[in-house]
Order: sequence, then C-alpha cells, then structure tokens
Amino acid sequence: MSVVVGIDVGISTTKIVGINDRGIVESPIRITATDPVTSLYGAFGKYLHDNDVSLDDVERVMITGVGAAYIDSPVFGLPTGKAEEFIADGLGARYETDLTDMIVVSMGTGTSLVQCNGDDIRHIGGIGLGGGTLMGLSRIMLKTEDVKQITALALQGNSANIDVQIGDISPDPLPGLPKDATASLFGNAKSNATREDIAKGIITTVLQTIGSSAILASLNSGIREYVLIGNLTLLPQCKEVFPAMEKLYKVHFIIPKYSEFCTAIGAALCYINER
Repeated sequence: MSVVVGIDVGISTTKIVGINDRGIVESPIRITATDPVTSLYGAFGKYLHDNDVSLDDVERVMITGVGAAYIDSPVFGLPTGKAEEFIADGLGARYETDLTDMIVVSMGTGTSLVQCNGDDIRHIGGIGLGGGTLMGLSRIMLKTEDVKQITALALQGNSANIDVQIGDISPDPLPGLPKDATASLFGNAKSNATREDIAKGIITTVLQTIGSSAILASLNSGIREYVLIGNLTLLPQCKEVFPAMEKLYKVHFIIPKYSEFCTAIGAALCYINER
C-alpha cells in the first residue's frame, strides 16, 4: 500500500499525516523540537516507525508551513514537493467537512482567513492575534506559559469579573444583544483580579476576537459556516465561546476531527488531487 505524506512544518512544531491509496488519513502525529529541520525529520521518523511504514511505501512527501522554507532537499531522498499553505488549509478543511463554501480560520500563532467557494480557495486576510497572543499575555499577566495550567485556571474563572457585559451598561437587553453578550473585553478588570479570572479573560479575548474577525470577513459573501483549524481548537474554552457566538450571530463554527492536522492533510491532497 502506498502513502502520500503531508507535513506542516512550524518553527518548532511539526504535524504529519499519511493518506493511503484509499484516501484515508492514517495516524496523524505531532512533534516538537528546537528547530524546524529537527522537528520535521523527527516527526517523519516517528511516523514511519509507529505505523510500520517503509520508505519504499512513501509515494510522495508534501511539505508546507512557515518552516518549509528551511527544507531545501528531498526528505530522506524521497520525491518531495511543497504545497502553498493557504491552499492546503482549504483542501484540508474541505476534506474534513465535505463543505464547499466556507471560511477556514487557521488559529496558529496569529490567525489567517481563507475563503473557499468550490475550487476557488484564496487567502482573504488575517489578524495578528492567536496562540502567540495568548502565550505572551499569559507570560506577562500570569507568569506562566504552561498551556495546561492556563486553561485549567480559566475553567475556574468568571468572564463577568473581567469583561463589561451588556447587562452592566443597560438594564434591558439591546436589540439582538442579550445581557450576557460582551460589550468590552477586559473593560471590567480590576487590579486585584484573580489569576483564574485573568486566564479566562485572556482566552476569551483571543477566541472572541478571532470569531468576530471571521464573521466580519464573510460579510456580503453569503457564507455562514466557519471551519476552525490549528492548535487553538484544542482549548476547552472553544466549546463555550463559539457556541455562544453561533447563537448570537446565527452562524456555524465547525471544529473537525483532525482540526490540528488540517494543513498537513491539505498538503498531501495538493499532490493527490493533481495526480
């Protein structure tokens, strides 16, 4: 059985998947290392070992991501190509959801927005806010960059102690805005706010801003479905923030099964679709 390997190379984290000749994604894995080259080769070696795949089984290696620029030679001597990252985002999201019209919201260090209308996949913009923002603010405000600790703290926090809500400024709901809708992120924060509330505020700020940006980016497009991909989709707070935004704006946010690996899946599909 042959396999096409897709690799999303970050600066320190690499994600790898294989798509077999039946079109099925096999055993996606993630490896963290100190540099992209080490990360890529470590991920590739682990993938081969864990899945009992030999080099002869690999038909093609397709790499993408910001770290792909550091890879100038064939991986392990195998036929190797590069996939444009935004196209990979769109193809991976389409594979995972079967949607043809959507905005793909890639939540990485920052956030990129890719609009898909059938085979028309194009980057429409992004914002400089994402996982990097979460980590930076947590280092300053919580004195930690341990994601597990940050999310655990946030689960015990209360947004009402950090954000100004509609109910804080109006005795009645406003048209289309319930009293618990956010009026100002961090607008209610006190100097003695608890670490739990601060953690909740940081994560809510990042996720709400990303969600709002996606909705605004789709105005006049007719698109009401947003596919969330990238590491931030693993935050448990996504299950709270995005359903609330769905209810408020009458849209649909989707986190697919392999949300973390969509770009790697799309990289492999760039070759498979043309083959």
